Amino acid sequence: MNRNVGTVDRAARAVVGAAALGWAFVTGVTSGAGLALLVVAAVLLGTAAVGFCPLYRLLGISTSNRHQVSRSAAR
Repeated sequence: MNRNVGTVDRAARAVVGAAALGWAFVTGVTSGAGLALLVVAAVLLGTAAVGFCPLYRLLGISTSNRHQVSRSAAR
């Protein structure tokens, strides 16, 4: 499993995931909206933690610098 989520993307996912988690508890975790927010938070925090997003792989997207060709290798 190669990382396809870059540093800035991971930080943004962590912030939005934490906000969704907080909002889920404010809304009430047993409500429909609360459960949906918990799922969103889990996905965002999980992908931020491991640095891999399955949807990015399906779409061929990578925000990680590991997949970019360096200038010295391109010469």
